[in-house]
Amino acid sequence: MNAGAASTPAPLVLVVEDDAPIRRFLRAALEANGYRLREALTGKEGLALAATDVPDLVLLDLGLPDIPGLEVVRRLREWSRVPIVVVSARGQEQDKILALDAGADDYVTKPFAMGELLARLRVAFRHRARGEANDEDTIESGELRVDLARRRVTIGDAEARLTPIEYRLLAELARHAGRVLTHEHLLREVWGPSHTRDHHYLRVYMAQLRQKLEREPARPKLLLTEPGVGYRLAVP
Repeated sequence: MNAGAASTPAPLVLVVEDDAPIRRFLRAALEANGYRLREALTGKEGLALAATDVPDLVLLDLGLPDIPGLEVVRRLREWSRVPIVVVSARGQEQDKILALDAGADDYVTKPFAMGELLARLRVAFRHRARGEANDEDTIESGELRVDLARRRVTIGDAEARLTPIEYRLLAELARHAGRVLTHEHLLREVWGPSHTRDHHYLRVYMAQLRQKLEREPARPKLLLTEPGVGYRLAVP
């Protein structure tokens, strides 16, 4: 190993999980894939380790023995932008929505395939590396290029002609590329707080965006759906 490689430590993942078999499973799989781990059995311990060890990512169970996992997410978000991936047996859409709206970056339902979890971690790390985009950024996803400063969207070499609402919807997804944004979040940010229940608006405008931006609108590769929860812009 050369000196440059030695100076860059492996990403540190904080696992907040009270189930010992799940912790052992995650420990073996994540360490085998090059991650360092810290483990917490309670929400309070997880919050303390997040503050002292400054992990690169938090894997969080919702069913903790002391404080609810959602409260852990909210408290972390008061001072940290560390990626949070929820891993929970609660698979209902409302549980996912609550976790994402509280500030989680992604949600994986138990039981899960380790390959899926590793893929979600890679997406979360890319999102962290990019950072929250600002209006000077240009976001790229496949052939799609969103220039937020110039309010210009291109697909391949061609400029995409979007309506103002289509652009606002795409720009919000681009600013959080790789992260699932709930229906309520998108409706609030694009249409305003009085429209958070108007889910049909999203269905119509997402269909229009896919017609303009996807090679196969029926099999989208850029604008992805999290069924019952929301949408995300794929990251390369």
